Amino acid sequence: MINKLKDQPNPFSGSRVDTPFQNHPDYPDTYHQQFITLESILKDIKLDSNHQSKGAVVIGEPGSGKTHLMMRLTQARLSSNRLLFIRQPNHASSILYHIYSRILESLVEQVGSFTQLDYLIINSFHKIVANLPKTTQKDEEIIKALKNDNKNALWGEESYNKLVYWQLIQKRINEWWVKSYSAGGFAPSILKGIVKYCSYTKSEFKDIAKRWLAGQALSNEEAEKVGLPNWGEDISLEAFSLEAISVLGKLSTLDEPLIIIFDQLEGLGLPHNKEILLNFGKNLKEIFTHVPNSLIILNMFPERWEQFKDTFDNSIIGRVSQYQVHLQRPNDQEIEAILKVKLQTLNIPLSQIFLSTDLEDILEQKSVRAVLNRAADYYNYKVSQIPLPSIKVEIRKLDGIEKIEQQLRVLVSQQQVLTDAFLSMIQEIQKPGSVDIIDLVEKLVPDVKSVEQQIEEYVIEYLTKQKVYLEGQYNSLPIISDSDDIGKLKTIAEALNHMKPIKLTLYRLGKRVLPEHIVVETDHQNYVIGFLHIAPNTSITSRISNFNELVCLHPKDRFGLFRDDRLSEIKGNVAKEKVNQLKNASNGDFVLFSKQDRIQLELTYKLIIDIQNKDLDVDLKSALKVFVTHQEWYHWLFTMFGFTKPTA
Repeated sequence: MINKLKDQPNPFSGSRVDTPFQNHPDYPDTYHQQFITLESILKDIKLDSNHQSKGAVVIGEPGSGKTHLMMRLTQARLSSNRLLFIRQPNHASSILYHIYSRILESLVEQVGSFTQLDYLIINSFHKIVANLPKTTQKDEEIIKALKNDNKNALWGEESYNKLVYWQLIQKRINEWWVKSYSAGGFAPSILKGIVKYCSYTKSEFKDIAKRWLAGQALSNEEAEKVGLPNWGEDISLEAFSLEAISVLGKLSTLDEPLIIIFDQLEGLGLPHNKEILLNFGKNLKEIFTHVPNSLIILNMFPERWEQFKDTFDNSIIGRVSQYQVHLQRPNDQEIEAILKVKLQTLNIPLSQIFLSTDLEDILEQKSVRAVLNRAADYYNYKVSQIPLPSIKVEIRKLDGIEKIEQQLRVLVSQQQVLTDAFLSMIQEIQKPGSVDIIDLVEKLVPDVKSVEQQIEEYVIEYLTKQKVYLEGQYNSLPIISDSDDIGKLKTIAEALNHMKPIKLTLYRLGKRVLPEHIVVETDHQNYVIGFLHIAPNTSITSRISNFNELVCLHPKDRFGLFRDDRLSEIKGNVAKEKVNQLKNASNGDFVLFSKQDRIQLELTYKLIIDIQNKDLDVDLKSALKVFVTHQEWYHWLFTMFGFTKPTA
């Protein structure tokens, strides 16, 4: 039986749920009451004639299953409700834009044959037409096509009828909006853009429409392709984002309540993120005020929730925590049931994998995730003879009896490994022919690794898996913004302070607009890192020109201006001339941010955020050390923070 399992993946690995859109084995009796509570809140919002939004804080220790509960809610509700997942904001001046960008990314997630945004528009049109005193033949044709699942009518080859249908959908939604709200502000344009996005089948056009919906100016050529008016250069992205989220909330009153989930917020409690935290609270209040028909959920650790209550006044806390959902560790029977669910893919009873003493050790872990991780360790030991790691518990925090029990458990584990190795050696020696004892020992006796080696291997395993995931996601173009990338760089810089002092600042040039940038002050030289992801129009020329002036004003500094190479090429003659000036400067460069660069930035950032959120059980300094001591994980970005590339 064990030999057959060697070709199967470890059913207990991958215990962490990164986003609610993932699919992991689920035991529905765990946190069933908490799930029912969230469902009932959604029902209350739907039945409320005012569609007032409500807040819920889901409070649980690291690894307790907060995001897993969100996954269950997603699987139960994704066919009816729109679920929006928002990671931690990282830039104090772009909180609302960050939230809206992540909402938009969630809305374009595929749910079966359509995106969440498609369902929102389809269901809204259904409701609008159902309430019309008189419908046209085209109205009926669209409803009939949707009822009969005739996708070709709306999403087939380009045709006159298809164009007419989508024009009618836009007309009906616009009429409803003007009648229910007003024709002012960004709203009518946003609704037009949403319908445009849904009408396209070609990925090129959908991508352009998505960037337009994100408030990003398009090149003249792109704006002409999709027939949308370009946004002005003086648009306030924060004001735009709040109105866009409000439009989605109001549109959802024709559909089902929105489910807006804020997760991975632990880093906001760190001292250097105080301004981001304060602005986050202020803007969260704005969302509750202006966005109806939404269940707004915050996933938090107990101590972080206490910090939030100490930081914000009752006008914010009262709205956010109308409901508090607490996740306590499930009892041992439920935990055992979760383990059995994990094993269902292999169709093997729990008792055939684990001894009673194994199970006792597994069930003693403090959280659901810790239980699954320990089960994964035992499974690796049983199936692949990988030595069982010692439990990561600080012995000094245990009382006398607990300390002895802990030490005995580690000794028994080590003794078992050595006993198995000894028995294997005896079997080999008894075989006919000469035996090389040294070679046999190397082959059969497990290599005893130091704690540092174990941590290093643990981090490298994490990085390897995450890199594969990021490479797979690379062509699914997210909403890229200067503020988000600079926020990621600041987060990385603050984390690297655990290894060496790093001072950050920025430059100003009067009232002129510069690209988003940071100045990293090191012992030898200052490095200026900027991003310029905006559309190649007139403003891009002026920003590069202003950046070039900084390059001349600070000849001892090293400047780098980066642009994601998936974005539109800079074609204007004047802009190209400014780019060449920067490239030819002795202390400056304009660099297209390649796939490798992007993956390294995202990988480093994700590692830090996962450690802050205690999703990765390792200290920050040890994890970051892998980047700067291993050639294969080193990137030139670390050079800009004062590190030297390791030699072979």
